[in-house]
Amino acid sequence: MLRNKHSSAPVDASLRSKGEKGSEYLPLDTILVGDCIEHMNSLPEASVDLVFADPPYFLQLEKGLTRPDQSNVDGVHNEWDKFSDYAHYDQFTRDWMGAAKRILKPNGALWVIGSYHNIFRVGAILQDLGFWMMNDIIWRKSNPMPNFRGTRFTNAHETLIWATRDQNSKPTFNYDALKQSNDDTQMRSDWLFPICTGGERLKDENDDKVHPTQKPESLLYRVLMATTKPGDVVVDPFFGTGTTGAVAKKLGRHFIGCEREGDYINAALKRIASIKPLEKIVLETVKGKRAEKRVAFGSLIEQGLIMPGAKLVDSKRKYEATVRADGSLICNGHEGSIHKVGALVQDAAACNGWTYWHLDREGEMTLIDDFRTQIRATMNKLSA
Repeated sequence: MLRNKHSSAPVDASLRSKGEKGSEYLPLDTILVGDCIEHMNSLPEASVDLVFADPPYFLQLEKGLTRPDQSNVDGVHNEWDKFSDYAHYDQFTRDWMGAAKRILKPNGALWVIGSYHNIFRVGAILQDLGFWMMNDIIWRKSNPMPNFRGTRFTNAHETLIWATRDQNSKPTFNYDALKQSNDDTQMRSDWLFPICTGGERLKDENDDKVHPTQKPESLLYRVLMATTKPGDVVVDPFFGTGTTGAVAKKLGRHFIGCEREGDYINAALKRIASIKPLEKIVLETVKGKRAEKRVAFGSLIEQGLIMPGAKLVDSKRKYEATVRADGSLICNGHEGSIHKVGALVQDAAACNGWTYWHLDREGEMTLIDDFRTQIRATMNKLSA
């Protein structure tokens, strides 16, 4: 059991939850100390919603790097980033990724971040293991470290891969919430965020960085807002100083972290303890029509909002369709659903009948989608 060096009290999960099979438990909101592969293999199968992984990049830095003024540039020289060769690194990647796949729910997903040193190897192994690629995201750094030697382009980005457990998975994707946060524009796959600096950067008593590659909370905020829901469980196999845990706690998600380094663990514990979760009402997100309850056109007829024999017209009154008792339409020799007839009369490949047809009553037109909205409102009240 982990103990915080700032306290004699043992640190353990503040919450525990039954796993998928009902007899096993997840150590929620806990840092598991030791090897991530062993810990993930000890968790219940198909029990977590998301894995976010920031693995070692295998940077292979042979020499130090200095600025023009001869001061040293911080690099990653830690033992956890050292591997004997590519074969060693690839096997390590297969092992942790295989363990991650085992614990993901059928609709679960994986995020992994890397640089040009490792991301292509990681991506190939990911596909070899049967993960299904959804997107690659470019994190474009607004304040990248310059290339002091002038021998290559400045490394101004890192790559994230978002992949589902397999091809049949249906992952969480909060499309409408992302669009809302992006000024009603679809969220793109290139994200602009600064690297971790200022007050967010954790420092030790000597004012040195606690972790050389601490990720900014803004990056994890977007990942979790995009692909998880409140209450979801997120596993971070390479927890470091706890960015994933801090953001998960803030956003009402649960985390399980794996970490071996004591200094990182103590920094993460202190950091996460200071986070106050957002209130439930604040965590609610905008939901588009695709998230609303399904209502068939026939329901409008069954509930008397539209009567058999009623006339439906398009916005320009070019076409007039008659509503039949079974919810089908007939117009200009075409018959079928509101969508099929709408497409046929326009000679179009497809048509959204809900936004194409209007009910014509004594010269006044009402969009039929308005009637569907009425039924949904009633359904929502009954289910509240």
